[in-house]
Amino acid sequence: MKARFPKFDFSQIKAHWAPNAEFAQGFNAASLIPAYVEPYLLKVMKIAQGKIDPGKTKLLEDLDIFCKQEMQHCKNHLVFNKVLRDQGYEGLKPFEDKIRGDYDRFLKTRSLRFNLAYCEGFESMSASACEAWFEDYDDMLEGADPAAADLWRWHLAEEFEHRTVCSDVYHELSGLNPVSEYFYRIYGYFYALIHLGKFTKAATAYLMEKDREGMSAAELQASIDRQKMIKKRILKRMLPMMRQILSPFYDPAKRREPKGYREYLTAFEERRQALAA
Repeated sequence: MKARFPKFDFSQIKAHWAPNAEFAQGFNAASLIPAYVEPYLLKVMKIAQGKIDPGKTKLLEDLDIFCKQEMQHCKNHLVFNKVLRDQGYEGLKPFEDKIRGDYDRFLKTRSLRFNLAYCEGFESMSASACEAWFEDYDDMLEGADPAAADLWRWHLAEEFEHRTVCSDVYHELSGLNPVSEYFYRIYGYFYALIHLGKFTKAATAYLMEKDREGMSAAELQASIDRQKMIKKRILKRMLPMMRQILSPFYDPAKRREPKGYREYLTAFEERRQALAA
């Protein structure tokens, strides 16, 4: 794990940054999440940091790098999202206000245990998404804007890189016996999955409704068919991953590395260093 501080140029990015507009818009909706979940994660982990035994130096060091990585994810998605919102999608603001309010409420009204379980569930989902981006979407990314593709690949590669941190913090501070700890972890996972699934579905529906204004019947049907195809591909990858996460023996440290993810991070850093020189 290491903290990286990339600089992206999103000034020329378009909402349909990939040839498949439905693929792009699905991830444009998903891009709203890091702008709000990452600050929430940082606040939860800051509270946790003060409760972890100072002798757990490795965990505290990992937590520090985790927070630096997540801060960069938040900053870059905020810039990306603003560029897209300014292209006629101002109606995204109520969705953003809603998810911001949800996280404020979680912090004010729910226990630390709940917030840790939610964070662990979210991180399990993010590490799973890394596999899809490195193994399933090459054809979708042919001809895509490199800035958008790099944003997601860099972000999700780091999610996989720090995949153990929220899990380790949850197990360190849950205060539960192993059986209760397992079932509460699963509760947190499903809570995050349903919460963010509903949000992404609603935001995507808004984006697609805007895009489909003025389409002919044939164009509309083609768009619906493309969206259904993407959903099937996502579910095909998601269900086996879910079985892993639901196992009582699940250990994020033992997850298989996505093909090419490590090589990508090395090349990504080399490219960024060359641009800075």
